[in-house]
Amino acid sequence: MKILKIIYYNFLVFLVLIILIEVFFGYWFKDENFGIYMRKERKINWNTSSNFNGKEYIFSYKRNYWGFRGEDFDPKNVQVIFEGGSTGNQRFTPQKLTIVGSINEKFRLSNIDINIYNASTDGKSVNGYINDFNFWFSKIPNFNPRYVIFYIGINERNIDDPFLDYKISQKKIDQIKDYIKNNSIFVDKFKFFKNKYFPKNTSAYDFNISSLYDNFEYVDYKKAVILHNDLDNEDLEFLNKFQNKLIKLKSIIEINNIQPIFITQLKYNGLEDKRLFLANNQLKKFSNNNEYFLIPLDEILKMEKNDFYDEIHTTPQGSERIANTIFPLLANFFENEKKSSQ
Repeated sequence: MKILKIIYYNFLVFLVLIILIEVFFGYWFKDENFGIYMRKERKINWNTSSNFNGKEYIFSYKRNYWGFRGEDFDPKNVQVIFEGGSTGNQRFTPQKLTIVGSINEKFRLSNIDINIYNASTDGKSVNGYINDFNFWFSKIPNFNPRYVIFYIGINERNIDDPFLDYKISQKKIDQIKDYIKNNSIFVDKFKFFKNKYFPKNTSAYDFNISSLYDNFEYVDYKKAVILHNDLDNEDLEFLNKFQNKLIKLKSIIEINNIQPIFITQLKYNGLEDKRLFLANNQLKKFSNNNEYFLIPLDEILKMEKNDFYDEIHTTPQGSERIANTIFPLLANFFENEKKSSQ
């Protein structure tokens, strides 16, 4: 009995110590309490191998403590962020070869003191961007970006499917697990140790899909204007729903005192997809009406064969083509911003 009492009291003391450590060093009551929203998007380090157009790339896919793609940073230093879905995240591409990574490298080589921080996560549409400000960015201390680049179009096509915009588990038990994972100091230190010394090895991915370009025909903006000239009731309903999402985004922009930059999108065959064409045009009208800076990628760029490995995701070759188009326009924009603030 005496031994059992000793074991019992030792266990009790151990439990109290665990609770005290969690209370004082965990994130349960701190500003950076991410709750259950940022599940599976933080503190990631996966070893990955991808093959595009016959070339293999071996790299680490990383998402830092704050949930952004790449290495850790001090939130107070962030001035420009990039909001996209999987086409902006580019999970299977080395960071330096993504659209954002390539643009950042061009800024560096041009001695322009600008770095874009990639907040893209798979599946997000405009609703997801709104949720990010409400449930993610608001949890990051000293985080006040001045500019937000919104990459919009492709994920708006399925406008009634909100699932991927919400990073919350459906089951209650999974939500509890996510809450613990996001806020426990012990889990935090374990993930840091695991990511540093035992990164996860993911499968090798081969994206050489030759059939994608069978009977290939590219629909540029001029062709799309003619092809998608007639609008039916479903088109009008789609445009109305998308406009309502943009109005909500405008409210987020004003509340957070940010300056938005909008970029339209393309698929592998340009603008053959009617809803993508309509979403791009609606975004242009919205930007023009509110005097927001917009880069009409769908009008000024023609993609080529092997720029995509599926209908919507670019290969390193395609990402570089997009970055080459976007970079000078962004550089000019930021240069004008700098002059106007002097």
